[in-house]
Amino acid sequence: MEEKILKIINMIRATKALVPLETISPSDNLRNGLGFTSFDLAELTVRIEDEFDIDIFEDGLVNTVGEIFVKLQD
Repeated sequence: MEEKILKIINMIRATKALVPLETISPSDNLRNGLGFTSFDLAELTVRIEDEFDIDIFEDGLVNTVGEIFVKLQD
């Protein structure tokens, strides 16, 4: 699961000409740490929903990679 999330994050980062990440940490902040905008978060939601069939923002905002992991484990 972590590798798939990393791949999705790097796909979004590539569209912004950002350097790909080698690893992600549960404490990584999506906006402040990874540099995602609201548009990027929308794209992240769509890609995760396509891959895992779950809307990670269904119950409200998700701010960290760790919160994504928790949503995917529920």
